[in-house]
Amino acid sequence: MPGLHLAGTRRVVLLGAHPDDIEIGAGGLLLGLAAANPGLRVHYVLLTGSPDRQAEARAAATAFLPGAELSFALHDLPDGRVPAHWGDAKRIVDEAARTFPADLVVAPGTDDAHQDHRTLAELATTSFRAAPVLHYEIPKWDGDLGRRNFYLPLSAERARRKVELLHSSFPSQKDRDWWDDEVFLGLARLRGMECRSRYAEAFRCEKAVIEL
Repeated sequence: MPGLHLAGTRRVVLLGAHPDDIEIGAGGLLLGLAAANPGLRVHYVLLTGSPDRQAEARAAATAFLPGAELSFALHDLPDGRVPAHWGDAKRIVDEAARTFPADLVVAPGTDDAHQDHRTLAELATTSFRAAPVLHYEIPKWDGDLGRRNFYLPLSAERARRKVELLHSSFPSQKDRDWWDDEVFLGLARLRGMECRSRYAEAFRCEKAVIEL
């Protein structure tokens, strides 16, 4: 199976509509990037979040990206109403693209059923034109999981470490009926089966450049 090689990645922009989106969708990727790329610089952008939730996101970024140089742009657009604040969201994403040229961008999926996620995903592809955009997936009530074309195999140790860090980083979410090991590891097991690994995270990449 052909691969997208991220060794040598130096500058990454992480885009999330809400605190915990990035880590649910790409926590394994973050752990892998931090381990494989000493000196990694990461710009972490959120559109929404209360002060308490933003504090969780800061702690999560530190835990999932040990050793990385982190910068943050945390905003407080209304949760669930991002499409109505499209101009503000566009300004936030454009500013990230202008001030932090990236080797890799990680964002929600354009086929995500949540309107905040979907709006951010569409903005990512128009603001960042010189870097591949990996679109992550987030399990939810909407049942919008679809086909993916890029997979990151995860060892059992890394998959379980991701789940452990989700629990410790986002205690405000522990009472949600979908927030549990079976959901997170179940999806990782399914995506792992699809790429002949025990566990995996899955992404879409709409456009990438092949270098020979």
